[in-house]
Amino acid sequence: MLHVAAVDLGASSGRVMHGLFDGSRLELEERHRFSTRPVKRDGHLVVDVDTLYRAIETGLRYIAGVHPLASVGIDSWAVDFGLIDEVGRLVQPPRHYRDGAHEVGVRRAMQRISLEDLFRETGIQFLPFNSIYQLIALQQENEPLVLRSRLLLLLPDLLNFMLTGVAHAEWTNATTTQLVSVRTKGWATEVLERLGLPASLFPEIRSPGTLLGPARHLVEVGPPQVVHVASHDTASAVVAVPAMGQPYLYISSGTWSLVGTVVPEPITSDDALRWNFSNEGGVGNYRLLKNVMGLWLLQELEREWATSGEPVSLPQMLQEAQRAQPFAHLFDPDHPRFLRPPSMTEAIQQAVKEWGGHPPEERGEMVRAVLESLALKYRVVVEEVKALTGFHYDAVHVVGGGSQNALLSQWTADCLGLPVLAGPSEASAWGNALMQLVALGEISNLEEARALLRSSVALRAYEPANTASWEDAYARFRERLFHRPTLANS
Repeated sequence: MLHVAAVDLGASSGRVMHGLFDGSRLELEERHRFSTRPVKRDGHLVVDVDTLYRAIETGLRYIAGVHPLASVGIDSWAVDFGLIDEVGRLVQPPRHYRDGAHEVGVRRAMQRISLEDLFRETGIQFLPFNSIYQLIALQQENEPLVLRSRLLLLLPDLLNFMLTGVAHAEWTNATTTQLVSVRTKGWATEVLERLGLPASLFPEIRSPGTLLGPARHLVEVGPPQVVHVASHDTASAVVAVPAMGQPYLYISSGTWSLVGTVVPEPITSDDALRWNFSNEGGVGNYRLLKNVMGLWLLQELEREWATSGEPVSLPQMLQEAQRAQPFAHLFDPDHPRFLRPPSMTEAIQQAVKEWGGHPPEERGEMVRAVLESLALKYRVVVEEVKALTGFHYDAVHVVGGGSQNALLSQWTADCLGLPVLAGPSEASAWGNALMQLVALGEISNLEEARALLRSSVALRAYEPANTASWEDAYARFRERLFHRPTLANS
């Protein structure tokens, strides 16, 4: 039996998963779960890297205390980074992507390069918290700090550096910075020069499925080999899409929803630019996708209700949503107001009101508004994917934590008019573990990885129903959507 550890850091929680491979079947078992939410320091939202590292160590020791651990891989959310000085120390806690300070970076970047030029060179969707804008904002705020830094390391690369002392950039996550060229497949040096950013900060880019080195700071647990997995959590989740052949549609559903397909080369057409799509690095392909705000909306509602003394379980929320009036409170889930609202309840009520609807008051109305609006926005993106690729799709794969939300999965099937295949729920961890097996030579390629996945996990299928009412709702949703500026369509 081979034992690996898949460290998956989601936007709200992290987990250390124990992978057990017997040569024909892979099992994943959770060993340690912990919060990854940002903390407030010196007026900024930051990533508490030291706490994350200790939590990772704890999980690895749980496994290695019982089984010999062959390897470990780390994946996380994209764009956030730490700066390392000449002696390998973190110069300050990494800013979290929901921190408001990044916005000055957008304004400064637009003074030096157009969105069109930036998209043609990098193929990456405009989001106001992309690494490019974070770095520009940090340099504007504290240029000496940036100048005395030796390396910029995205979060998984930073944690790998803390484990091994070796600094590389992993391909799938590097592309999300909006600083990798689609032409050269390396750092976009011309963009860096135009923006006045030091090219020396950016380390060598390595492919997923390669070995980084031993976890020398964990000698007492092996040490295991550290693997460059597909370190962007969505890239790992797409590895775990249990599709047979191509093309295929996926929704990686969690705090964010990533809706898209895979393509052999980036698509940087005028429509891709206008629709604000992203071409992010994958394993032997590019992930053509768009960010949709996702279950963050529901998570924040749940948190607000718990804080106010009205805790509610997800099953109860979904039951109440089913009883609420259909399509009564639609809104655009990608409006910028939802990035960090003081109150998600009030933000949703305001959004519905601006669309001419009666603001939802009851919990069931609020939950139904979120789930219906997400399903309708998924269809907008899927229609754009079809137009960009010319591909025909027979189904959509929903992976990640959101695949366990049966109501959203059914409504997605109804809205898209396509069967939904839901699972695996821990897709990023599965993709992480599978790429470790590739790096260790236990399996040969992505096709073998997906065959192993299909033999190891059970999927749930949802067939479209009640499509006529969704067609009418979609027509109204589109008409309202394209008369309002939004985060994803600005």
